[in-house]
Amino acid sequence: MEPAPGFSKFVDGRCRADEERAREVQGTTAAGAEERRVAWADVAKGVCILLVVLWHVLMKHYLQIDWQIKSPVQGAWGALGEQLLPLRMPLFFAVSGFFAVRAVQRPWPVLARTKVAKFFYLYALWLVIHTVVLAFVPDFGTERADGPLKFLAQLTITPSNLWYLSALALYFVIAKAVQRVPVWAVLGAAFALSATASAGLLDVPGNRGGVYQNLLFFLAGLYGKSLIEELAARASWRRLLLLGVPYAGLLAVVELFDAKTWFGLWPVVSGVAIVLGVTAAGLLARVEWLSNGLASIGRRTLPIYVLHMPLLALVHLALIKPLSAAGPATQWIVSVAEPVVLTAFLAWLCLVLYRYLPKALFELPFGLGVSRSVAPSHRRTSPLSSR
Repeated sequence: MEPAPGFSKFVDGRCRADEERAREVQGTTAAGAEERRVAWADVAKGVCILLVVLWHVLMKHYLQIDWQIKSPVQGAWGALGEQLLPLRMPLFFAVSGFFAVRAVQRPWPVLARTKVAKFFYLYALWLVIHTVVLAFVPDFGTERADGPLKFLAQLTITPSNLWYLSALALYFVIAKAVQRVPVWAVLGAAFALSATASAGLLDVPGNRGGVYQNLLFFLAGLYGKSLIEELAARASWRRLLLLGVPYAGLLAVVELFDAKTWFGLWPVVSGVAIVLGVTAAGLLARVEWLSNGLASIGRRTLPIYVLHMPLLALVHLALIKPLSAAGPATQWIVSVAEPVVLTAFLAWLCLVLYRYLPKALFELPFGLGVSRSVAPSHRRTSPLSSR
């Protein structure tokens, strides 16, 4: 049985394009060419993980402070976090799909070891760690397993706040399984699932809704790699403005009419957000002083993703009472600056801890999760990458 024409043409086209680019680049290594070509993607991942941390800082700590001052600032921070919902995880998954093409083409045993087993191992390991740490902060507002049955549910059918990892393990299995199915049918089914879940027509306890909704964007990144790469390469401020205006209009519709549950609207809004995010990342990647830092974060998203929540819970435990009892002057400063300062601090602390924590916390032990085709120098720099 032949592979789906759309997918096979896409892969063949990408291979030819890669060969042509390799011939054009003189006097550089293949690794150097690859880094330049995907700099925008690392920038996008860096921005996305910072936005994830910011969202959790806002919802699980900042907005839980007992504010003694009357100010629009807190509401503005909350509104900003809400408006970024269509961008954060959809773009994160689209970039993951973008990097997944070669992995999906590998034989089942290799894919199962390097991707599926790896991400499920990381999910299960950090689920245990989160469960233990969060038990000491019972008032921290996030999903936790408070008994064996709930832990088992989080491990299997109702993922915790670590759901990105379990979703990736599942998405790689699905992407491999549907290789021979026509692309239009795969994307159509994924769109229907995303639209149904976002419309509230499915039971989505915990973070199950995120798993249902974001398969579409992972597959879009996988099948649309050429288009996404071209979009980033030809990014312009004019295109960013032309995309930003309709995106703002869609967000206004969602906000004014509470339209997130309109069937099909949410995946469309997220799709526009992805195009907007790729364009912005392409522009940011050209600003060297800015892109270097964001890309460095984007290549180390795993430690930030798995570490920031328990660290935030401990910071919340230490700060919630003092900040709630602080005077007006202190609360004014905190209301303006804390989300940015705390987000930056948590990201920095996660990366510092990453240097000293055992490697087995971030990859399969005994080298089982590393493909033989991956050079050792890259094994520690891109733990969450699907390249």
